[in-house]
Amino acid sequence: MERNCLTKPLKFQGNRLVINNSTLATRGVRVELQDMKGYPLPGFSISDCPETIRDEIERTVAWQESNDLSWFVGKPIRLRFVIKNADLYSLRFK
Repeated sequence: MERNCLTKPLKFQGNRLVINNSTLATRGVRVELQDMKGYPLPGFSISDCPETIRDEIERTVAWQESNDLSWFVGKPIRLRFVIKNADLYSLRFK
């Protein structure tokens, strides 16, 4: 089962996104950063985010280009999670 979850607009401090998740062996969690209109930010789309396929208490989310989110600090963004046969317990910025 695949679920899409979208956060409300948020501003954050820190330069990376850390999640706590549990997955089945063949499925996982991916994350997309969006602008306020719902468009993926370049380099931070779902297709740029490798799917995690293991349980992790503190996983730093990475995209193809980077895991550094410092350019977005203090700017409103939304997070879109695509969750396949997995549980997302928490997220935070560090």
